[in-house]
Amino acid sequence: MHRITALVFDGMKLLDLAGPFEVFAEAAKFGASYELSVRSPGGAAVVSSTGLRVPVDGPASGMPGGGTALIVGGDALPTTPPDPALTAAATLVARRADRAASICTGAFVLAAAGLLDGRQATTHWQHTRLLAAAYPRVSVEPDALFVADGPIVTSAGVSAGIDLALALVEHDHGEEVARAVARSLVVFLQRPGGQSQFSPSLAVPRPSAPALRRVTDAVAADPAGDHSVTALAARAHVSPRHLSRLFRRELRTTPAEYVESARIDAAVRLLHEGTSVTATAQRTGIGSPETLRRAFVARFGVSPSAYQQRFRSTPPG
Repeated sequence: MHRITALVFDGMKLLDLAGPFEVFAEAAKFGASYELSVRSPGGAAVVSSTGLRVPVDGPASGMPGGGTALIVGGDALPTTPPDPALTAAATLVARRADRAASICTGAFVLAAAGLLDGRQATTHWQHTRLLAAAYPRVSVEPDALFVADGPIVTSAGVSAGIDLALALVEHDHGEEVARAVARSLVVFLQRPGGQSQFSPSLAVPRPSAPALRRVTDAVAADPAGDHSVTALAARAHVSPRHLSRLFRRELRTTPAEYVESARIDAAVRLLHEGTSVTATAQRTGIGSPETLRRAFVARFGVSPSAYQQRFRSTPPG
């Protein structure tokens, strides 16, 4: 039996708790053993951001040792220092647990407790700059779905919390159990932690073949790299023909189509950050602005510049 203890507080995001807990609860149907509990700093029930009251099993101080401590997020955390009682509770549960994980802005609680000092971490893409500015001793990965550094794992938004929970289930009970959970919940198993938070076209079931996993993880980590079929086959230690068969069988696409999707996803992220169209084309391996324009029109129905004007997360310049 592996204990999962969630630390909650007034104003918490309800889905930050419900998403991962559904994964762990569903895993029990496929042979996993998780005991779920919810605690607050003082032991009182809390009110979520939706206004829904969330009962708890007791105070953080009553948490037994071992298992996993799960720190949920809240809308106010990026701009308001966490309540000292919450910080103290996070410190206590994280140190008692074998591992600690945060969902979305829960990373701000871990950072305020000093638990992310000298570690890599992430949070929702809208708040990564605030996290880096407020806690300069934390190495913030601005685009990762989740980041594991030692016994502490941090994740981006709600769907990334589900990715993280599936990864923990896979670590604890193996890939087949995690895959069964993902199928049952009709979610993807599971996007690599380092994959971009802006990756709609790569949201496909993670391949089961280890050789193909090495390839897809490498493409997600460095879309601009040398990803010719020959180079990918060499990485997978299989022939180009066999690699193509693996892509068709598991992902229903070709290696070239997969790489193109990864590069377009990387371009989306750069455009969100305010990178110019020309620089985006170069940095993603797409090449020329015209090639990027054709790809965007085919995928989104708009040009890269029009897309950027709609969705850019940073002001021009």
